[in-house]
Amino acid sequence: MRTAVVVGAGIGGIAAAGALARTGWQVTLLERDDRLRPGRGALVLWPNGVRALRGLGLAGGLDGIATPVPPVGIRRPDGQWLVRPGAGTGDGEDVEPPPVVVHREDLHDAFIAGLSDQVDIRNAIEVQPARVHRERPAVGDGRTTFEADLIVAADGVQSAVRRRLAPVTSFTSGGFAAWRAVIPWYRIPDLPPGLPPHGETLDGGHRFTFASLGERGSSGGSTRGGISWVATVPGALRPEPPAGQLALLRRWFAGWHAPIPQLLAATEPDDLVQEPIGELAPLPETFGVKAGSGGYALIGDAAHAMPHHLAQGACLALEDVATLQAVLANVRGPLAPALDEYSRLRRPRVTRVLQQTRKASTVLQPRSGLTSRAMGAALGRANPRTLDRAAAAATEWAGPTSS
Repeated sequence: MRTAVVVGAGIGGIAAAGALARTGWQVTLLERDDRLRPGRGALVLWPNGVRALRGLGLAGGLDGIATPVPPVGIRRPDGQWLVRPGAGTGDGEDVEPPPVVVHREDLHDAFIAGLSDQVDIRNAIEVQPARVHRERPAVGDGRTTFEADLIVAADGVQSAVRRRLAPVTSFTSGGFAAWRAVIPWYRIPDLPPGLPPHGETLDGGHRFTFASLGERGSSGGSTRGGISWVATVPGALRPEPPAGQLALLRRWFAGWHAPIPQLLAATEPDDLVQEPIGELAPLPETFGVKAGSGGYALIGDAAHAMPHHLAQGACLALEDVATLQAVLANVRGPLAPALDEYSRLRRPRVTRVLQQTRKASTVLQPRSGLTSRAMGAALGRANPRTLDRAAAAATEWAGPTSS
């Protein structure tokens, strides 16, 4: 029986552990935390991410925990339109299904339910770069060494495995910081009638997006309904405790149209998750590294972290897993050819999405000195279809054997 060690139990890591186990591998899942935690907040799944879930056999029940997000357009802080919903969609074009928003805890629960008894979960294991062996597939934390035919690095933007295998690659800040949170319905006051349940607002380098998880009074199948929001501002990560960060957010977005101030007023410090915005540069030369007769596979942010402007992080990680599962399906001998094929399929795809993300960044996160009036002029000069085209190109993924 083939063996694998998956480093990191985030969305990509748990999906990879389950996918390998379902195809006959004996899997060890290593997590640095003392238990598996789903992470807080919500995430967006575009059609390519949903296709990846279907390919992995994990899409069952998605309709019960996910909420469709229709075109929302872009507003100014005073509520005036910069880009109206659907302004970039031409008549007669094939239109993809809308993206969906899902609570991370719901998706985590669905993935955990899909794990089999062929997955051995080890908590409180923090892999060290110096314990990643190039001669054979093995990782360690200074106390224990874990060997396998395949090591899957799903340990995030600061991946210890990648730092050992691709030391010239590092995380480069984009000059912005982001916060996200989910506010449960019971803490959200009654909002003005007719207010759309999803929205996006820009002012210079400041950006605020929000989306409903189900409807008030009905979680839509999820026990974790509410409103998810993401706020982005220029600058580095803030050193203040969460209460201080929340006070800054309320000040920065004061006077913006409803429901932005109301959502921030209903947010509690423990709801906040602060994240840097940036990308891995340069991308690793390969996402699959040979070691003896086996090797290593980099997936998710460990391979290709990038800004969240097109909300493709989770989708790309799921694409990685679906592709890795496909190329390993019929391997009987050394893993090197399969790992080469994995990298051949994934690296160009990721490069294209990164290019589209950079295009979107010039519109969605311009320099912070741009006034609201200048922002409107810039968006007016840009064809409204620019963002739609970037999003469409990012979601163009037919399945794990596409290039």
